Formats: sequence, C-alpha cells, structure tokens
Amino acid sequence: MGIQGMELFAIGVVIILFMAVLKQFGILEPMSSFEDSSDSDLELSTVRHQPEGLDQLQAQTKFTRKELQSLYRGFKNECPSGMVDEETFKTIYSQFFPQGDATTYAHFLFNAFDIDRNGSIRFEDFVIGLSVLLRGSITEKLNWAFNLYDINKDGYITKEEMLAIMKSIYDMMGRYTYPCVRDEAPYEHVDKFFQKMDKNRDGVVTIEEFIETCQKDENIMNSMQLFENVI
Repeated sequence: MGIQGMELFAIGVVIILFMAVLKQFGILEPMSSFEDSSDSDLELSTVRHQPEGLDQLQAQTKFTRKELQSLYRGFKNECPSGMVDEETFKTIYSQFFPQGDATTYAHFLFNAFDIDRNGSIRFEDFVIGLSVLLRGSITEKLNWAFNLYDINKDGYITKEEMLAIMKSIYDMMGRYTYPCVRDEAPYEHVDKFFQKMDKNRDGVVTIEEFIETCQKDENIMNSMQLFENVI
C-alpha cells in the first residue's frame, strides 16, 4: 500500500495485516482441508485454557460450526496453550516487517483483541473479534476500529492517540518505503484525519463522528468489505 491517503490507511490496515498474518500461519485454511467431525466440540488434550463450547461460540459469532472447528485447529496448532500472550503476538508481527519495528502497532492491535484485559488473547477473544472484522456489519467493524484507536478507552480519539497509532504504522513499515516517508508525515496525516473526522472542532473524535465520516468515504467502505468471504 502506498503512502498516499495514510490519514485513512489505519482504517483498513488492521484487517489487511491481520488477515495476512492469519493466512501465513495457517490459521485461515480452506474449509475443505478439514473433516467435519461432528463429535468434536473443541476438545483439547494438553492445553491450559479450554475454550467455550462450540454451540455457545456459534451463537456469539457469525461463523458456522465447521468454520469454528477449522479456526480452532489452526489456532491450537500455533498456540498450544490455548492463549496468545502479547510477546508472542509481537513476535508474529515482527516477522512480517523485518525492515521496520512492528512492536508498538502489535501492542495496540493486541489490546483491541484482549477483551477482558488479562494480558492474553483466548480463542474466544480471537474468534469474536475475527467475526466482527470478517462478517460484521459496517457499523460493527467501525466500532471495532474505533476501539483500536481509542487507546485509553474513554470514548474519544484524541490527536495524541491517533498520532501514536500513525507513528506505529510508519515504524512498522520502516524507512524503506517509496516514496520516502518524511519525519513530519505522521503529524500531517493526523491533522488531515481530524479535519475530516472532527466535525464540531472540539479537538476529539467521537464514535458518532467517526462512523458518520467513514460511512461517507468510498475508500473506507470498500476496505471494510474486502474480506467478507475470506473463509
């Protein structure tokens, strides 16, 4: 992806990069590669965390029973303990960006998936978030994205928070992008972001302003729909 339009790049990058990671690590495999074992209710052998029952997860998400079984097998293969800690999450992302530093962006993304703030992502956390990103409505996806950018979870996105997100994306991309990224570019893109989002010019972006602006932007709407048929 190019640098042009980076003030809104963060809207789609969360889905694009996360899906790339899942595919690379085999968590999103074609459905045909797994048998539909009806007697398997997410049974575990030697893991520390046992996920909720399949029926309950099916009710909480927009995945079918077979899709949940597939996702769980991939998750268990990469995370035998049944949970992913933040350091593991950072390690996964770092492998995709050897020319940059992905740790800060991975930290923000990890916190968006860590629903109960206990320092680890359970399979339930993972699959519920993934359901929103892949199968949720536009509003649900935008709410999820807003939660990512609202770092302190106070219901507002400040310039400081968006700047932290943008800097983390630039750090992750590294210094070898083309065209070359100027040091002041993140600040400029945050200013553009707020010019579009902050309708009442009070210095913060609310969830209402965020959703309203995004829904009127064709590029953002297209990015929200790209991954609906990934699995």
